[in-house]
Amino acid sequence: MGIVAGLDSSSAFTRIVVCDADTGAVLRQGYAPHPVEAKATDVDPQAWLLSLGEAAAGGLLEGVQAIGVSAQQHGLIALDSAGAPVRPAMVGNDKRAQAAAADLVEAFGGRQAWAEAVGSVPQAGLPVSKLRWLARNEPEAARRTSLVLQPHDWLVWQLLGRPARRTTDRGAASATGYWSAGTGSYRPDLVGLALGHEAALPEVLGPADSAGTTPEGLLISAGTGETMAAAFGLGLGTGDAVVSLGATGSVMAIHHEALADPSGMITSFADATGMHLPVVHTLNAVRALRGTAEMLGVEDLSELSELAMKSTPGASGLVLLPYLEGERTPHLPHTAGTLTGLRRESMKPEHLARAAFEGMLCSLADALDVLRGRGVVVRRVFLLGQAAELPAVQAGAPAIFAAQVVVPQPADYAARGAARQAAWALGVAQGTLNPHTPPSWQGAAAQVFEAGEELAVGQAVRQQYAATREQIHPGAFNP
Repeated sequence: MGIVAGLDSSSAFTRIVVCDADTGAVLRQGYAPHPVEAKATDVDPQAWLLSLGEAAAGGLLEGVQAIGVSAQQHGLIALDSAGAPVRPAMVGNDKRAQAAAADLVEAFGGRQAWAEAVGSVPQAGLPVSKLRWLARNEPEAARRTSLVLQPHDWLVWQLLGRPARRTTDRGAASATGYWSAGTGSYRPDLVGLALGHEAALPEVLGPADSAGTTPEGLLISAGTGETMAAAFGLGLGTGDAVVSLGATGSVMAIHHEALADPSGMITSFADATGMHLPVVHTLNAVRALRGTAEMLGVEDLSELSELAMKSTPGASGLVLLPYLEGERTPHLPHTAGTLTGLRRESMKPEHLARAAFEGMLCSLADALDVLRGRGVVVRRVFLLGQAAELPAVQAGAPAIFAAQVVVPQPADYAARGAARQAAWALGVAQGTLNPHTPPSWQGAAAQVFEAGEELAVGQAVRQQYAATREQIHPGAFNP
């Protein structure tokens, strides 16, 4: 069918993969950091274009027929009536809007009202919260705002030569706080509530639609947010979940319908294929491992894992509730971590190391159970992040999660997902692919782990953890 490219513009860099449109085989790759400070919260969006140009240098895109774009979620580009930014872009991980988010929750009638309206409760990162912050802190910029885009929307618009038509996709739109994955429609009233007046919003394209064609004849697909692109790049389907191990953690799964959750633990995103992608976040994952390593004087996580493997499941009765920064799932924002089960025989470094790994995995299993409790089927769990390679994680995860665990080989899955979407749009445009069936690409190379005979042991570890959690924080999941 041809050659396609996927570009991922993350918070720090641009990655581009060029793939065979039929098989997904990666033919060549490009990379460039963004020319901005690592912790900058206000960014000139032109920096993303400079990074894109550098990543694509040297003829990387030669022969490419279609491009897909994924980008950091939750960023906000507020534009005036001429299409110029009224201020620098606010990036996705900007936390300034925390008070604005709480203000919006109250102004619209509480968490349940938001969950029913758009499938998510405002958090600091969401564009709707950033709009409220803008209205409260930079009212002149807010007054001049007539069009609101996210980074992926803006990049697609730029690639197409800034046409009158501005587009997004349902995945990126579902991460705004003013588009509902359940109804498939915007809530302009929520933009008005946040900004003080309504603003133009990009047209929401279907998964296999194209946003347009560049002056050079390149087809640009709908594009999507990084989370949705990574899920598509991994080839997730019904029954699959992803557990992401960063400093914080997240659990997401493919589901057939949007989930409204008044507790705010589930954020109801749309995916890049026409399905739904409910996500549950935890505030503590690998940070609990790093804290334990520092406490034990261990140099790195590999050494901590080695130490943990000298212990046995259950960590000789030690249980660590890893709520070091408070917790979002369950909703315990002001709590701290707890270590219980200290006895003379359990007070050994290897048991504390094991308790840290088991506490992290049990906390993420709690997040998985939030989804399972709403009817989401989870048979297979993809583990992402550097910690997924640690033997202590791989040994405990299948039995604690009660599922097959897949550890994919590290790769640029968001860029790969964007390229797969480009191949889909190209195939539909050429009449060789069905708009309801994405191209079948070879799955990611991966290690696969089964619970096997350890399932009962893993569930006993979970029961020990749950009993401790309930004792320290009674009713945490049933307030």
